[in-house]
Amino acid sequence: MELEQIRAEIDRIDHEIVERLNARIRLASQVARAKSKTGAPIYVPSREEQVFQKLAAINEGPLSENAIRSIYREIISAMIALERQLVIAYLGPEATYTQQAAIKNFGTSLSYHAMGTIADVFTAVEQGEADYGVIPIENSTGGAVFHSLDMFIDSELKIVSQVYLEIEHCLISHSKLPTIKKVVSKDQALIQCRDWLARNLPQAELLDAESTAHAVQRAGDEPGVAAIASALAGELYRVPIQVHGIQDQRNNVTRFLVIGKAGSKKTGEGMDKTSIVVSISDKVGALEKALQPFSARGINLTKIESRPSRRKAWDYVFFIDFIGHWDDPRVKETIAEVRESCVMVKWLGSYPNTRL
Repeated sequence: MELEQIRAEIDRIDHEIVERLNARIRLASQVARAKSKTGAPIYVPSREEQVFQKLAAINEGPLSENAIRSIYREIISAMIALERQLVIAYLGPEATYTQQAAIKNFGTSLSYHAMGTIADVFTAVEQGEADYGVIPIENSTGGAVFHSLDMFIDSELKIVSQVYLEIEHCLISHSKLPTIKKVVSKDQALIQCRDWLARNLPQAELLDAESTAHAVQRAGDEPGVAAIASALAGELYRVPIQVHGIQDQRNNVTRFLVIGKAGSKKTGEGMDKTSIVVSISDKVGALEKALQPFSARGINLTKIESRPSRRKAWDYVFFIDFIGHWDDPRVKETIAEVRESCVMVKWLGSYPNTRL
């Protein structure tokens, strides 16, 4: 086929794609209007995951599953925006990793509001200033984000989705390495780069910042100060990148949670994850007794994290993630037995267990 023929065929396919996309949007709009009459949410993570799984099953390449997801994420985002301009609160300012995770989950067509703290994200959703919020929860290198965990103890918001984002940290500064005296970033970012910093900037003072983006703003204003942040943040605030990829682990991934006022429906086929927090009595073997019902029913625990309850000294709560949905009969039986040995069991949410 000649070059001009190839281009003509591409033009024909593009015309067909646009026609079919608009046809799909019109049908999806009918679904959205039907939902609005019953008060059902427009954003339904379980349904989206089912769509992504079906697309993956029919995809024969050469596009990867990630590429297909990204394309359809934007199609769904545009459809939602036509029906309602959802507001997404995230830990700001602009160009933080949390904003990148929010856009990965919701697409570029919605409205994003940067918040100063994780607590502010919760408050914005609780008070109706935002429809959903996005917060960091754990990193594959640095571990749990404890402030996020602690917020769930008293909040009634639910986890509705999770997002995994690969993290590449950059050293960002107007100053060259030999003249850098201070390195500023979010505590998690400093942890994820500590070996590199020890080797390359052993004399530098390490300072915590509210966010990686705030760190870049400071590095832009102060000679001898470097920030650890994303390349996007350096570009946005016009501060040069001195070194790319300074994280200690190449496979450096942060997990983020999407929070809202109502939980997600079942995805099904073992594709759901549930998060709970429990408080146990101060007795020998209490934790083992609380966890035994999961083992007895073959329910896979994927995470357990202890935190001070903040209610009295040396009193702890345990955050637990497991595979299954809160509405699964087997899960209901398990939780009923867990309640018998726990002072408190609180459901934090069930959501699609995707890692893409």
